[in-house]
Amino acid sequence: MTYPQRMLVENLAWSDEINTRDPAYFERLASDQRPNVLWLGCSDSRVPEAVTRAMPGEIFVHRNIANLVCEHDDSLVSVLEYATVVLRVQHIVVCGHHCCGGVQAALRPPAAALPNVNRRIEPIRRLTALHRSELRLLENFNDRADRLAELNVLAQVQTLRAMPLIQSAQLPIQIHGWIFSMHDGRLKALTDPQWALANANDAREAVG
Repeated sequence: MTYPQRMLVENLAWSDEINTRDPAYFERLASDQRPNVLWLGCSDSRVPEAVTRAMPGEIFVHRNIANLVCEHDDSLVSVLEYATVVLRVQHIVVCGHHCCGGVQAALRPPAAALPNVNRRIEPIRRLTALHRSELRLLENFNDRADRLAELNVLAQVQTLRAMPLIQSAQLPIQIHGWIFSMHDGRLKALTDPQWALANANDAREAVG
């Protein structure tokens, strides 16, 4: 059995499990989508929105290499437009992650075999130059890459906040910058750490 064939088999099992647990689930799912959050994440296969335990219909999603926000990216801008104008999401999460291949590539010389990737991550190369002094203090390459991934998230948050599409939204939109750690599976809020700390404590108390 090939991996795609296995995916189809697993889908049948998942669908049956959902139907057994909640027979009306797919009827509700087909009727409409009302996500509260737009997730702008990296294409990396190791960081699905499932790390938040979100169910289908709860998160509107756009992914690309290194979770970049580019105003001239028609795909991203159309997603933003639909999310803010039609779906009227209240939150946008820019989620980067440690061990990001796109970010790591920006710290190395351009790879001749990857011209499209090189062009895509050029903004991260510029960000690297902007924060060269801070990054030089970290002797380990992986530490530099992980810190650059965090700086990249913050840069994308700033870009989003300055976009006319966001500023002219009918409803106020909160933009959050998060980083996912491969090392412990935790999400860390980079833009609102006090909120994250308070809610994490509440969650621990609720769990027991």
